[in-house]
Amino acid sequence: MPQLTEQADKVTSTQQDFLPIHGTDHVEFYVGNAKQSAYFYRASMGFTLVAYRGPETGTRDRASYVLQQNKIRFVLTTPLQPSGEIADHVYHHGDGVKSIALWVDDAQSAWEETTARGAQSVREPFTIKDENGTARLSSIALYGDTIHTFVERADYRGPFLPGFIETPGPDRIARPAGLMHIDHMVGNVGWGQMNTWVEFYERVMGFRMFKHFDDQDISTEYSALMSKVMTNGNERIRFPINEPAVGRKKSQIEEYLDYYGSPGVQHIAMATHDIIESVTVLRDQGVEFLSIPTTYYEDLTARVGRIDEPIDELARLGILVDRDDEGYMLQIFTKPVEDRPTLFYEIIQRKGSRSFGKGNFKALFEAIEREQARRGNL
Repeated sequence: MPQLTEQADKVTSTQQDFLPIHGTDHVEFYVGNAKQSAYFYRASMGFTLVAYRGPETGTRDRASYVLQQNKIRFVLTTPLQPSGEIADHVYHHGDGVKSIALWVDDAQSAWEETTARGAQSVREPFTIKDENGTARLSSIALYGDTIHTFVERADYRGPFLPGFIETPGPDRIARPAGLMHIDHMVGNVGWGQMNTWVEFYERVMGFRMFKHFDDQDISTEYSALMSKVMTNGNERIRFPINEPAVGRKKSQIEEYLDYYGSPGVQHIAMATHDIIESVTVLRDQGVEFLSIPTTYYEDLTARVGRIDEPIDELARLGILVDRDDEGYMLQIFTKPVEDRPTLFYEIIQRKGSRSFGKGNFKALFEAIEREQARRGNL
């Protein structure tokens, strides 16, 4: 009987979820030079080149490189002409996230349900096919120039999507770092816009608020911000939404908006099963991380309790630790990976905790402010 009840609960939950999402399908970036960007993600971040689309495959206006590391899939797309949507995006924003693609069973239904609830359509459902099968996609607008793309791929067996070809042989550049899946993606929006996008995710996509942090939670002597974390029904998708808060000096959100030119994706958190190993590999391959003062680790055990990892190793690498009532988590943040101080990455390992490191906010944002001061933007 308990099994039958559990199954009934799952059916009811599925029926109530008008937008069931299996996970993040991929993240597409518009970049100035996809070939060189792909080299960075392969040699430094540990991704493998798995597919390609460009003039050699019949695509005349762009080139796209598909990179993968376990369940994380990035698509780097560059324009082949000096004008057009992709070139304009790169001109205004620099390299940045264009599309957060979500894996769904039915791209038609996802588009119909979200546009019926007020989403702006970017592209109506369409089917693409090649010798490996068919896929169906649709897109809606998000904050700034960012979009959500719904991807239905049950009938496709190729390396990525129709129109892409598999890259031959083993990747001689890729150096895997043990990054497993996308844990969450953070969007930065302007003053007073956070609740607008919280309401968008609730009304249009059926998400709910998972966590809420105000300017008392996320503040330093100089700056502050506010954040609300939205999640879908099965909690496989988590989107924190940040907005600036009043402070004595410019916050990291304001700096991002100044350089990106609009709301957009600020950072992507990638999960690992062994953060010490992953960060060691990434550091050895040239990835730069924020530096944390050694004083942070002096009373770490008193703050977070007993942990499995050697504290001296965490201090050597600059890894932060926080605990909640479900367990603890470890995290570290890269410096911006673009010349504009916009996009950066978080490496995270969860040991029970489902939160976002509230106890680390002060140390983290002071580290970010030190980098802002070096750039003359604090």
